[in-house]
Amino acid sequence: MNMGRYCKAYPIQRLRQYRDWRENLQNLRKETRESEGDEVKLPRELGDSDFLYLQENFVVTDGVFKDENIIYDDVTEEWVEFCKSTLNFQPPSDESA
Repeated sequence: MNMGRYCKAYPIQRLRQYRDWRENLQNLRKETRESEGDEVKLPRELGDSDFLYLQENFVVTDGVFKDENIIYDDVTEEWVEFCKSTLNFQPPSDESA
């Protein structure tokens, strides 16, 4: 697990506004559920009210760790511009760290 220096949670609907958005659903966090008296871990389902995390490296994760549960990692110039202009995402620069 690697905790980045900066991430910001966004509602899934805002991220889905990006025209080339594709979700890697196999990387969703697992939820513990009870099935016939046993606890089993199953992938959770994304609903319209869920949040995902935009990391400082512009990768989107299902959780705060930047190297786990990666949902979107197609970091292009267009994606970075979408994050900055549409989502107002501004990770701190290295000088302020």
